[in-house]
Amino acid sequence: AGPEAVDGLQRLHLSVAATKYPRKLDGKFVEQLQTVLCSPKSPEQIQVLCAAILREMSPCNDLVLSCDEIQDTKLLSLVSSVLLAQGSRGEVAAVGQRVVQGLERRLPEGQSARFLLPVLANVISLSPGSLTEEQTNVVSKKLADWLRYASIQQGMAQPSGGFFSSPRTKQPAPITEVDGAVATDFFTVLSVAQHYTQDQWLNVQAFSMLRNWLLCYGGPGTSCPEKLWLPHPWKSTPGRLLPPRERLRDKAFAYCQRLVEQSTRRPLKKEDGDLQKACLIEAVTIMDIICKQDSSYVCRAVSCLKILHSRICGDATYARALLPIAQLFLNHSKQAAVDSDAIYKHLFSDIPALLFHNPSLAFEFVQFCKDNSQLFTDSSSIFRQSFPNLFKFLAWNSPALISEFVDLLPFLLDPGTATEIFHLLLDLPCLTAALDIQLRAAALPVSEKAGADPAGKPATCLEAFHHPLYRSMFQYLLRSRAAPEDAPDSLVPLRQLLGSLAGSPRVVQCAETVPVLLELFFRVVAEFADGSLINQLVVLLLQRSDQLYDIPAFKEDVYRVLGSNLAMLCGLRPALVVELSTEILEFSGAVSNIQSKEAIFTHMAWAVGEFLSVSHDKRCTVEQITRFFETLEAVLFEITQLRPQASTPSCAPRAISVLMATLTKLAARSQDLIPRVSMFLSKMRTFVQSPAVTSVYCEEDLEEILIRATELMNLLKMPSVAQFVFTPPVASTRFQKEVNDSLPLALRMVTQLLEPAAGSMPV
Repeated sequence: AGPEAVDGLQRLHLSVAATKYPRKLDGKFVEQLQTVLCSPKSPEQIQVLCAAILREMSPCNDLVLSCDEIQDTKLLSLVSSVLLAQGSRGEVAAVGQRVVQGLERRLPEGQSARFLLPVLANVISLSPGSLTEEQTNVVSKKLADWLRYASIQQGMAQPSGGFFSSPRTKQPAPITEVDGAVATDFFTVLSVAQHYTQDQWLNVQAFSMLRNWLLCYGGPGTSCPEKLWLPHPWKSTPGRLLPPRERLRDKAFAYCQRLVEQSTRRPLKKEDGDLQKACLIEAVTIMDIICKQDSSYVCRAVSCLKILHSRICGDATYARALLPIAQLFLNHSKQAAVDSDAIYKHLFSDIPALLFHNPSLAFEFVQFCKDNSQLFTDSSSIFRQSFPNLFKFLAWNSPALISEFVDLLPFLLDPGTATEIFHLLLDLPCLTAALDIQLRAAALPVSEKAGADPAGKPATCLEAFHHPLYRSMFQYLLRSRAAPEDAPDSLVPLRQLLGSLAGSPRVVQCAETVPVLLELFFRVVAEFADGSLINQLVVLLLQRSDQLYDIPAFKEDVYRVLGSNLAMLCGLRPALVVELSTEILEFSGAVSNIQSKEAIFTHMAWAVGEFLSVSHDKRCTVEQITRFFETLEAVLFEITQLRPQASTPSCAPRAISVLMATLTKLAARSQDLIPRVSMFLSKMRTFVQSPAVTSVYCEEDLEEILIRATELMNLLKMPSVAQFVFTPPVASTRFQKEVNDSLPLALRMVTQLLEPAAGSMPV
């Protein structure tokens, strides 16, 4: 033992710990580590290092450690940590039994249970069922005593042993509160002292593991046997003690009430203020658990926390404590017959609007919503109406919260919220930029806030935030409650104004989450949407494709998602092609859409060819088919027309193929149009061979376009076959679906019949 040994063990620990690869140590050396660990002559630092190395090597086949005969609590703690790391249920049970034995007996002088409680906490987290009811009763008694009966005098400083150290001992001073006042009640984790006694340290440790202990062993349905569990609470009478479990609940509830009272004191040190808030959150959470296990505590808890809420609700530094308070009222307010709407309204209206930029609060708030997702099923509830506020958390903290919102979004969606949430998702990056401006505007001096000229046009986003021209748009985008009726005519000016923030890393990160949530949005909406909502969404989809925040990668991803889901919505309600013919014709007739929004345009054109048919909607007329044909024909002509001294509009080969197929389908249903489309298809060979075209498209794409044009033209040579192929019956059986899915094969077969391969004999 010495500096060299310590240095060697430290380097060895680093070698085995700082790697993802397994390390193997010689069996004899592992035996030496165990021997040194258990030797009473070994220095504590070397014992700690040996235990750390053995934990890193776990599970280890060469381990022969046992905690059965160990009396020293420090050593028992180290050896137990190694045994627990083996991951064996038998080892966990053995360690748990030995630790409980150590807690139950009177410890020798100089030994402390402080070293055993962390081991016990690990045991119950690894295997709660490893303790018997008798053992849990022993621990419950100890925890109750440590929580309630710790010394109220400060501990004594250890004598230094120097020449000037006095053999006399001073009278211990009383403990104080965080505000410096002398404590007049029992010791808690918030009590202050210069030095702490052993039982005070046990008090702190007991509180730290109290929540998990109560969850594991505090009530019905926990992992220990429940033979002694009574449905009605025991009442303590003189000369009669409560059973261990009920006694622990009683002491724990009193302890939490004391912490609530201590949280009202003004701390002298900032770190004590942080500890106050953390302990308050834990105390309220434990009170909620106790109320679930014994309803006789509900009225006392509700009364105490009503007063607490009224005191802290105006203090933003206590915002995280509002979540467990709200949780307790959600769980128990009906039983206590109290109106808690004001608590929920404040939580969902004020907190997200003010503290959306607090990452830990954002995560805990959204987690709270996930844990209570049933609250969002009532469309008139405070929770459902406050969903715009929840999106502020996502807009500001999008990478960290995306998985939580994937779980939460389905509970926010219903026929009444779908369209507003659709707009919110598309405007999410814009919301991020607006929140950025809001934060910066709030930090401005009052003189600068009022400095913008109302008559002039604002020069910056900050000036625009308070400008009358943009105020209503900012207010709507930053609203805290659902308000579809208050939507301004257009947010286009605001999106353009906020374009200067499009390159902000936070805005870009937010934009990357939108496609994922849009896909989920359409998947959920498809489960409940009726015809009216589907029509409404299709119209909004076409309109909003022109009104997106100007981030090129974001727009491209959104167009892809909107396009594929446009086809899905049309498949759910084919009649919308007839019902929304005006909007669809307007969108499909714009050549600019095929170039800038190819994904949406292509799926829209496909849907027209697929569903504009009497077989899908009896209201479909020849005039409508002709009108769609002429509109799409003009677009295809525009993008394939070869003009002298002019460049050919560039668009995706897929769009050209889909337009050719759609025109052919429409012609098959109105056969007067067949000569027009046949003539057009016959000119595609000239198009694909033009130097202006070959310089834009690759050879494989041009060959695919030509093959598709030839197949379609050949099919139109047999109008009755074309009509059958392109207007199949509505697929209602598996056979019909398979026939529809095999149309490309039908096209190739017809082509082979009309254009036999060289050398083959015509049949």
